[in-house]
Amino acid sequence: MTSEARRRQARGKRRMEQLLDAAAVVFGECGYTRASTNAIAREAGVSPGTLYQFFPNKEAIAVQLGERLMRQMLEAHGQVFTDANVSLPLDEMLDAILDPIIEFNLRNPAFLALIHGSDAPGEIASDKEVLHAILQRQVEETVALRAPDLPHDECVRVATTAFAVFRAGLCLAMQYQEPERAAYTVEVKAALARYLAPVIGTEARAVRRWDSGAGVSAAGRTGPVARGVRR
Repeated sequence: MTSEARRRQARGKRRMEQLLDAAAVVFGECGYTRASTNAIAREAGVSPGTLYQFFPNKEAIAVQLGERLMRQMLEAHGQVFTDANVSLPLDEMLDAILDPIIEFNLRNPAFLALIHGSDAPGEIASDKEVLHAILQRQVEETVALRAPDLPHDECVRVATTAFAVFRAGLCLAMQYQEPERAAYTVEVKAALARYLAPVIGTEARAVRRWDSGAGVSAAGRTGPVARGVRR
């Protein structure tokens, strides 16, 4: 590839990112259905014709933006479901795990509009199911690490319920501005703490994992296995 071709490629990539950034603003403000390619082009400071050089329609923009946001969300989740956080007292554990997730949603209102919206394109809906399955598995493993004697079926039920409560609570809190949003966030954490405390305890617990190629995780899938917890 010539140097000129590399420069054109770099310019094209920057323009595409510019359009995705603009789409994030428009989707976050208007939702998917009310958003338009004209509004996205206007937000990006380009003509609609320039936009169509990179994306054939609004759905294609939404799908690519959704993929970018989900990738960023998974990276954020990977930094919060750590042994150190899972070992904390329950209230501190909830703060350490949930606060970065809530902050991500606050910084990226388009994430809620696309990932949690009912009007998003079907491809995004499929990706959302994959995302939720990954997060569900992480919650299951967290429960199993703190309550290793809990039967697997009960672990799955507890994790599924806790995850559903958080998702519903997050959507509720995001409907409000501060200080009401913060107040609802406190209520969601309190509800989760009351539900989880009898199952996983409230005190700090030192957890440890070990990997086994033939092992099945606490969530019932191949991968890390929750084997022990010390009070």
